[in-house]
Amino acid sequence: MQEINQNIAKHLKQQRQQKNWSLDRTANETGVSKAMLGQIERGESSPTITTLWKIATGFQLSLSSLIESSKEQNDSTVIRPVLEQHKYLADDKAPAPAIFPYDDRFGFEMFEFILEPGVERLSDPHRSGVTEHVIVISGTMELLIDGQWLTLASGEAIRFSADQSHGYRNLSEQAAVFHNIIHYAKVVSEV
Repeated sequence: MQEINQNIAKHLKQQRQQKNWSLDRTANETGVSKAMLGQIERGESSPTITTLWKIATGFQLSLSSLIESSKEQNDSTVIRPVLEQHKYLADDKAPAPAIFPYDDRFGFEMFEFILEPGVERLSDPHRSGVTEHVIVISGTMELLIDGQWLTLASGEAIRFSADQSHGYRNLSEQAAVFHNIIHYAKVVSEV
């Protein structure tokens, strides 16, 4: 967790410097308070998933680009230890590194989450053009999409537009494990 917090602090500071944004401007763009941004940047705070999504959205970044220390820089085959990447999805915890962090060549990042019984997590809309693909590996979970909770069981998958409020919950008595592939539409700059 300490390595993740150091990466987040470093990437947040780099993004602010690249955009030449003050903490005030960053707070306005992300919806995260100036005080919290300062604590994150100094490595004094462990931000929640919700806070990281707000920062990523404000900077027009992928979530994993704030978390990962570096990207694979070649076209070779990449093997990553998924079991070490498991992460419990709850409001009070920050995300773990992605199974596959965001890469411009592919336009997506992939996470594996564990949703414990009784956990419900609501998510603010991501930026326009973000699509999530949820694949349930084991257990049963529910997704909030278009104001309705949809039940998904092991082996089922769904794709939805994540630029709307959505949520994840587990009303069963067993943990649910799911993969979440987050795809970012290419942003075309006007010339």
